[in-house]
Amino acid sequence: MAHASGPSPADLPAACGGFRTEHDLLGDRDVPAGAYYGVHTLRAVENFPITGTPVSAHPELVTALACVKQAAALANRDLGLLDARKAEAITAACEEIRGGKLHDAFTVDVIQGGAGTSTNMNANEVIANRALELLGHGKGEYARLHPLEDVNLGQSTNDVYPTAVKIALDLTAQRLLDAMELLRDAFAAKAEEFADVLKMGRTQLQDAVPMTLGQEFASYAIMLEEDRKRLSEACALIREINIGGTAIGTGLNAHPGYTALAARHLRDITGLPLTVADDLVEATQDAGAFVQLSGVLKRIAVKLSKTCNDLRLLSCGPRAGLGEINLPPVQAGSSIMPGKVNPVVPEAVNQIAFEVIGNDTTVTMAAEAGQLQLNAFEPVIAHSLLKSLTHLRAGCLTLAERCVRGITANRDHLARLVDHSIGLVTALNPHIGYEQATAIAQEALDSGRGVRELVLEKGLLTQDELRRILRPDNLARPHTRL
Repeated sequence: MAHASGPSPADLPAACGGFRTEHDLLGDRDVPAGAYYGVHTLRAVENFPITGTPVSAHPELVTALACVKQAAALANRDLGLLDARKAEAITAACEEIRGGKLHDAFTVDVIQGGAGTSTNMNANEVIANRALELLGHGKGEYARLHPLEDVNLGQSTNDVYPTAVKIALDLTAQRLLDAMELLRDAFAAKAEEFADVLKMGRTQLQDAVPMTLGQEFASYAIMLEEDRKRLSEACALIREINIGGTAIGTGLNAHPGYTALAARHLRDITGLPLTVADDLVEATQDAGAFVQLSGVLKRIAVKLSKTCNDLRLLSCGPRAGLGEINLPPVQAGSSIMPGKVNPVVPEAVNQIAFEVIGNDTTVTMAAEAGQLQLNAFEPVIAHSLLKSLTHLRAGCLTLAERCVRGITANRDHLARLVDHSIGLVTALNPHIGYEQATAIAQEALDSGRGVRELVLEKGLLTQDELRRILRPDNLARPHTRL
């Protein structure tokens, strides 16, 4: 999403030609004259120089805040609580933000105290000052349209912020779902391409029984689809919102008709099937939906990382490792070893997974630390979840486009491994008995000779019987009747 360009807080005094004076409960402060933010945002920027990452780094959250403020303005207009001209200006400002403008004015750090109050204040001030401009007034002329009296009318950070966070998470999750589908399709295409390639399966890194390379890749596609379903279920949970609950869920200072109207407008604006929680007091303090979503993201990360481990292992070599598949070379692998190529794309996805697993711990601890009627730690929950969603999406796209689609199979090498594997005796067990199969396996291991050769030599089976039993279809699909 494109952001409107604008000077950073440090550059604004010089860039905007002077200051305007704004007032809050702590007193007067000079705010750069051209800034869309105000005194509350200024103090928050000073108070929380934590990560250096502003809220604008999560464009979906900024967009979601604008959606909530627009819905609130329309609901208050419908109730006769907000002048129609003000509501129209607020709506226009919100629509600009939803379109990608003014994001650079959301300057507060993603990690902040106050349960998201600084972010809500930042949104109120930016929307108010842009609305003032649209009405033909100057920034900071709050007697004409006020950030709190008008933009925040009938609201509290404690219902605005979690509602916006949930909308942002849902929007971001849909993009991850699309990326997972693309990666699933890439694995499924390889499964079809490799459907006739026989190989040895392994358990505990030891030879097990034969399978096809197609079956191996199909399992990765199936795992992704299972996780897509779990993510969709988690998204359904985060669509329950507490809008209208204000400070602690009792709805103090909100009109009795506000919740239903605001929720209806919010559904229309976002296109999401949002529902209002049955009990707003419970919903205001409950972070369970965030924990659920985080757990699903951890599940996706763990399984995706395991898949990348497999790709790295199967491709290790090219001559002194397994060497069963080839990952597409995308860059030189060493500054000292000429010709070396590394599995850099799976390695990058592994690292994303490690981060997501760590983020899940953060979300868990932040959710547990909530006290009484509010969880004060939703900013770090939001930041952690949005990072996990965004990075997993990037990882899925990169893995599909820069790795999976270009994988090739070393067919001759795989055939030789099957032919010389001791694991073949498992398929012969029902036909020659466990004791004979064990003896054949031991002799093959000691002598280095093949299982087929020894079975024929001892007259345990005929050539035709062996050919039928060891047919790829029979080896890879144990339910097939001989």
